Amino acid sequence: MMVINHLKPKKMKKYYILLFALVGVLGFFTSCDEDGDQLSLSDNVTVPTLTLPDLTLIRANGADNLIFACTPVDPGFNASVTYFLEACPEGNNFQDITELYKGSTCDNIELTVNQVNSILLDGFPEDATSSVDFRIRCVLEADAGLGVDDLVYYSETVNGDATIFGLLRLDILITGSTETQNIKSPGSDGIYEGYVKFEAGDSFTLLDPDNNITYGASGTGIAVDGSAITVVDAGWYSLNANTNDLTYTIEAYNIGLVGDATPNGWDTPDTKMDYNSTDRTWEITADLTNGNFKFRLNDGWAWNLGGNGTADGSTDNYDSDNKTVQLSQGGKNIPVLDGAGNYTIKLNITGSVATVIKN
Repeated sequence: MMVINHLKPKKMKKYYILLFALVGVLGFFTSCDEDGDQLSLSDNVTVPTLTLPDLTLIRANGADNLIFACTPVDPGFNASVTYFLEACPEGNNFQDITELYKGSTCDNIELTVNQVNSILLDGFPEDATSSVDFRIRCVLEADAGLGVDDLVYYSETVNGDATIFGLLRLDILITGSTETQNIKSPGSDGIYEGYVKFEAGDSFTLLDPDNNITYGASGTGIAVDGSAITVVDAGWYSLNANTNDLTYTIEAYNIGLVGDATPNGWDTPDTKMDYNSTDRTWEITADLTNGNFKFRLNDGWAWNLGGNGTADGSTDNYDSDNKTVQLSQGGKNIPVLDGAGNYTIKLNITGSVATVIKN
């Protein structure tokens, strides 16, 4: 006998709604499983490869192109990838990375000699040959379906010798002195800048060592074989010279410590720092007492750096592990945190940070 269940219209409608909902849920999980299969990682991920060009860099070839030949990563699924070309000193294990390239492709990374040279100058000595390790690092933005964070793969480390030339420079020839300082042209375009230290009454000329041309004063500018330029006061100067339009500027530029922790307190003269052209920092070793200090320029308050703390003497921007203080123009007084004693202080103006280490 055939049994027929009779359902009322409303119950029938509810029945089908539930049935369709169940089918939809099952379809969703089936879809997720299929997507998961599509996003699964390959058992044998193909990592990128890297081949170096000749890295004997020559200034005269600055506009030439260098090609770092690469192959892309193949993780076994489609992903958005960012590639990095990185360098470090041989054996450094990329603890100190110099980044030459960042982009979405790496088939052939093309950079000019000048670009590569300028970048490597930040991590390697100029006018010298260094042994350099290179690698490709690629970061894959993993789909949420993988349930993992971004994936990172590396090429094998490739070592090469890089001969790096220094920036175009003008040597500062001080009359009666064998010491040579220089100012440099960051853009290799005949516009030079830098910090130079003089004694009171020093006179100097500017030598272009690549072309054996000497510049000196001529009226308000400079000229080939011009007369020596004289400074009145001792100290550091910001010196700029343009050999294209034969102009120059020279201004006192003395950064010092001021404050009740320093020998002269809040009065002038400040305790002067010296410029380290290698590290591009201002530094000093000095005795400090318990108290506070700040950095300022030319014994004045128009330009001064203090801490980013909430109040004078605050320590809320002090990194006790690295002995660093974050700085800002017109910031708060900086406390001497480790007690009176002899300190080595380094000021990085570009990074707005100071390192304060008790000796």
